[in-house]
Amino acid sequence: MKPGIHPDYHEVVFQDISTGETFLTRSTIQPKNDEKITLDGQEYPLIRVEVTSASHPFYTGQQNLVDTEGRVEKFRQKYGLRK
Repeated sequence: MKPGIHPDYHEVVFQDISTGETFLTRSTIQPKNDEKITLDGQEYPLIRVEVTSASHPFYTGQQNLVDTEGRVEKFRQKYGLRK
């Protein structure tokens, strides 16, 4: 890799605003403030986000299928719920 052309890749902590869940990962994102968090005895930059897999309805299983023509119900009647 050429020196000086790649962004700084460092460890950061993402925190979900609605659930408080934190994720330690590596990223090139630069925090807009100097907010930090301590995890496992080390200090990391903190980046707050509105939606993560901890709060998104698709990943939490709270997503509802909206079907105005009854296709989903017709499928369930025809094939049933298989587990």
